[in-house]
Amino acid sequence: MNEVWFRQYVWVDYRLALLFLVFIPVILLIWAFVQKAEAIQHLLTIYWRVSSLLAITVYLMIGQYPISFISGFIGRILIPISLWFWLDLNDEIDYQQSSPLKLIFTSWRWGVTIYSILGAIALVPFLGCAVSESAIKTPYCQVWLEAPLLFKQYFHENSTPVFLGFLAILSLLIYVVYLTYFVLVKLGKQGRSAVQH
Repeated sequence: MNEVWFRQYVWVDYRLALLFLVFIPVILLIWAFVQKAEAIQHLLTIYWRVSSLLAITVYLMIGQYPISFISGFIGRILIPISLWFWLDLNDEIDYQQSSPLKLIFTSWRWGVTIYSILGAIALVPFLGCAVSESAIKTPYCQVWLEAPLLFKQYFHENSTPVFLGFLAILSLLIYVVYLTYFVLVKLGKQGRSAVQH
């Protein structure tokens, strides 16, 4: 698979994802709890719920399911929406006193938005990998599975890709059911207000 010219870019993307989508939001969430910044806590909790689709995607890739390319693409679209959709939280954060937490959180929010949009655009040419079992086996698609398989080696050495893929499919079904319920039922009741009164 050495002939894939964009391999290094794919690995850079996974490293940026770890930084922007995992490490920084964990630190921000802990910091928001310590500072008792409820609006930021609430928004980060919503972010973690939504971004769990990307964690599911990693496990779908371990199981070599073509749908992983679609779930990864949708995850990158849903993350910026989840960060900016809620009018009440946006207002509350805007009206907060200036602080290092607010500055870093706002910078991270913009950074993740730009990163996710660019990542979704970059994934468009690879949506063809979701078409069939044979498409995903090409070097062009397999390069995206290298990092998830390395993750499996480090954290799930004794588990089979089939078992992890099964758990991912189950998790994806639960995610889709919850998202559908939210869009069809809860969103109509609460609108763009994250906090129910």
